[in-house]
This record gives sequence, structure tokens and C-alpha cells, in this order.
Amino acid sequence: MVERARRLGAGRRAILAAPYLWLVAFFLVPLALVFKISLSRSAIAQPPYVPTFDFGEGLSAILDKARTFGLDAYRGLFADPLYFEAYLTSLALAGLATAIAVAIAYPIALAIARSDKRLRPVLIGLAVAPFWTSFLIRVYAWIMILKDEGLFNRALMALGIIDAPLPILATNAAVTIGMVYSYLPFVVLPIYAALEAQDESLREAAADLGAAPLATFLTVTLPLSATGVVAGALLMFIPAVGEFVIPDLLGGSDTMMIGRVMWNDFFENRDWPAASAGAIVLIALLVGPIVWIERRRT
Repeated sequence: MVERARRLGAGRRAILAAPYLWLVAFFLVPLALVFKISLSRSAIAQPPYVPTFDFGEGLSAILDKARTFGLDAYRGLFADPLYFEAYLTSLALAGLATAIAVAIAYPIALAIARSDKRLRPVLIGLAVAPFWTSFLIRVYAWIMILKDEGLFNRALMALGIIDAPLPILATNAAVTIGMVYSYLPFVVLPIYAALEAQDESLREAAADLGAAPLATFLTVTLPLSATGVVAGALLMFIPAVGEFVIPDLLGGSDTMMIGRVMWNDFFENRDWPAASAGAIVLIALLVGPIVWIERRRT
């Protein structure tokens, strides 16, 4: 029995350790490599930077070279108005798209949670149906919808609402539409999970005490689903800030989100330290609010 208990204990520890090993291998190690490049100096070489230190040299050698770490890439970020504008644009568009997605996703999730239990799997499948096709194809489809002679403008002109096509494609509006559509299922599912887990007797008690349906929603349903709303908003906002494909295909030359700027530095300007520094700063900007929200929740 003791030996069996030991084996079970070892198995549990291995299962618990698996996600941490995954995070170390596929998040912390790549992040450390990006941070290393951000401390390097740009150069005309292959790869296009001169490393300040090498992980293979050992900890003592790295500590000895700590005085030579270069922060030129980080100084360049704050001196370059392009990066500052790109950060602001990314945060603004991602925030706007997230707010719109939450406003659309909540009624959808509420309708699914209040539907017959036999229909819920079908409705959830329909909510995530866009994931059944390629992300790139879905974004390209919006080009056909939003361009001047696309389906959207044709429909409006056929209905007599407009006389000339609306210039939607290659604008921030098109980028916002693309992000809302692409990430909407990420917002629907957490909200649905929070709504579906609510105790129905709480709503019945509120109704018995004389609360109107709107008052019941505002005082019972909405507060109890706040965790799902926050989770869905974060699941969308975080990847939307660093989005590259959507602004590249649907945005115009003025839509300079941080993902496009870093791509230009990596592949066109060949300035890997600057792009790496931009990625590190972006992570720092996102980690702060996330930690604050988690502490507020606890």
C-alpha cells in the first residue's frame, strides 16, 4: 500500500508539473531569448545583431558582462514617435474591439445559457463555427465584404441607403470589424460558462421579492457573470493588441499597430534588437493590468 501511494503521489506531481514545464519551455525560454536579443546591438550580419552575452558561457560569465548590457534598443523606443503611436493605436483599437465584442457576446451567451439544454451543444457549435475554417481565409473574406464594390456596399446601395460606396476597407474601422469577428468566440465561451453555472434559484428569489426582469439582470445575473466577462475580455484584448494579420490585410498605411511595426523592424529594417525591445515593452504593458485585475478579483 505504501509503495502504491508513493507511485500515485509521483503520478500526481508529474501531472501537476506538466503545465509548468510547458510554460517554461514555450513561454519563459522564448521570452528569455527575445530579452537577450533586446539587449544586443544591431549589426549588418547574420543574424543581424551582436549578442551581449551567450547563455552557453555560464552564469558567472553573464554576471561579469552585466555592465556591458546595451539599452540602446529601449532608448530608441522612447525616442521614436512611431513606436509610441503604434502602442497607443494598438491599445485603442484592441480596447474598442474588445468592448464591442463584449456587447455582442453577452446577449449571445445569455441566449445560449437560457435555451433548452438539448439545444445548447448545437448553439455552442454555431458560436465557434468560424474556427472551423482558416483564420487567414476568414480575414480575406472580409476584404470581399468591405471593399468599395463588396457585398456590404452593394447591399446598402441596393436598399437605397447610400448613393456611393463607403470607404471602409483600409481603415481603422475595418480593422476593428475584423478583430471583433475573429475573436468573438473567445468572448462568448467564458461568458456562457459563467452564466450557465449560475444558480437559477437566485433569480427566482429576486423575482419573488418583487424585482423586475431588468432589475434581476442588473443585480443578480450581471454581477455573478462578471468573472466570465473579464476572462473573455482578456482572452480577446491580449492577442488583439499584438495582432498583425488583421491590420496588415484590412488596415491602411495609417493603421500602424505594434505588430506591424515590429514585423517591419524584424524583416524589412533587420533591426532585431529594436523589435525585441518592442515585444518586451508590450508584454510589460499587458502584464501590469492583468496582475492588477487578478489581485482585485482575489
